[in-house]
Amino acid sequence: MEDKIVRYGSFPIILTICFSFLKGATSENYTVGDDEQWNSEVDYVSWSQKYNFSVGDVLVFKYSKGLHNAFEVTEATYRSCDTSSGVLAKYETGDDQVRLTESKKYWFVCSVDGHCLGGMRFGINVKAGNTSTHLDPTPSPKSGTVYAFERRNLGLYLFASLILLNLFC
Repeated sequence: MEDKIVRYGSFPIILTICFSFLKGATSENYTVGDDEQWNSEVDYVSWSQKYNFSVGDVLVFKYSKGLHNAFEVTEATYRSCDTSSGVLAKYETGDDQVRLTESKKYWFVCSVDGHCLGGMRFGINVKAGNTSTHLDPTPSPKSGTVYAFERRNLGLYLFASLILLNLFC
């Protein structure tokens, strides 16, 4: 009887441990521009290269409403900075959250006059399953670290699963 109490009583603890290891596989929120946020003072190409973006991640654009905006655009619109066409989505609240729902190339610009040409634009290539790369062929400085982190999480998750199997089978 005590053996069953110990086995079943530890079940919630083991589940908590398992789910904490899965955190590495969940989506992440990225504030565009980090602490500098979305404004004309940031190199967004460099910012975007610091991260690996995956389907399910969220880009958060924080800026002063009316001074900036964030448009998701086509590649041609990104390159020309002419938002008279090629706009896929408009974000103008000052605290916009854009969920990356597809494995594809995403392009973002600020459509306020001169801002896009001044550098308020970036593109990312979003991949499924935490394996994204950036449009720039140079690998992200954190990409090896992220891969090792994911492998460690997978190993810990498998280890915790084996413990659960041993306890309940």
